Amino acid sequence: MQNIQSNVNKNDKLTALIFILPAVLGSLIFIVIPVLFSFSLSFFDWDLLSPMKFVGVQNYKDIITDSTFLQVLANTFVFAISVTVFAVIIPLVLAAILNSKIRGSDFYKTAYFLPFITPMIVIAVVWQWIFDPNIGILNELFKLNIKWLYDTRFALPVLIFISVWKLIGYNMIIFLSGFSTINHEVLEAAKIDGANALQTFKNVTVPLLTPTIFFVVVITSISSFQVFDLVYIMTQGGPDNSTMVLVYSIYKYAFEYFDIGKASAVAYILFAIIFVLVLCQCKLKQKEY
Repeated sequence: MQNIQSNVNKNDKLTALIFILPAVLGSLIFIVIPVLFSFSLSFFDWDLLSPMKFVGVQNYKDIITDSTFLQVLANTFVFAISVTVFAVIIPLVLAAILNSKIRGSDFYKTAYFLPFITPMIVIAVVWQWIFDPNIGILNELFKLNIKWLYDTRFALPVLIFISVWKLIGYNMIIFLSGFSTINHEVLEAAKIDGANALQTFKNVTVPLLTPTIFFVVVITSISSFQVFDLVYIMTQGGPDNSTMVLVYSIYKYAFEYFDIGKASAVAYILFAIIFVLVLCQCKLKQKEY
């Protein structure tokens, strides 16, 4: 009997291994090996044609001492922090309003969610036309003469605005899901105690939504640090590097300067930033509990 049971267990384990093998091989071939290879490339000087030359940490030193790197880093942080703040607060407020069962809430949910499912390329092209200083509808409508994407004062804020606009619908849906988990008896108890709508939202709803808010902050901040397509289509990092961010600088190092070592080094600098950021957010979340 024990032999039969042992054979059954072995067959179950073999079956499980067969089913998970494709996923394991896929992760190994397309994720683990490329990650390790790209990390090793950050210690080499290579232009895709010449033989690779080991340079140690020189690529990291060259990047950090580059005069434009601090500007690129600052642009990335300004963009990521701004998008994260606005793309969390605005959807949270909108979700609270729609959760109150206002008239036409289904229409508003659909309207806010449409930008998120629209490809970024389409969004970038449309907004590029809207902000065009010569034929753009924005300048024409408000009788302005602002060179939005060609002015160092406005280019980055425009990209922040578009990113926030695109993310509002997705984050709002997540917050609405969080609202659905809140016990209405708690909210009714707050009203009985004399709390108005604002006090209830601030002192009851927001604390109960802390796990959802944390999730939205993490995914929004990570995606904001990895922005590329919007910059590539609308500004190409200009004017005067005012919209140059880390991921776009990786692209330029790799496919314009053909400096694969520095491109890999910037990629791992970005990885370190995101890793530390997520760790800090996790520590803050633990302190709250």
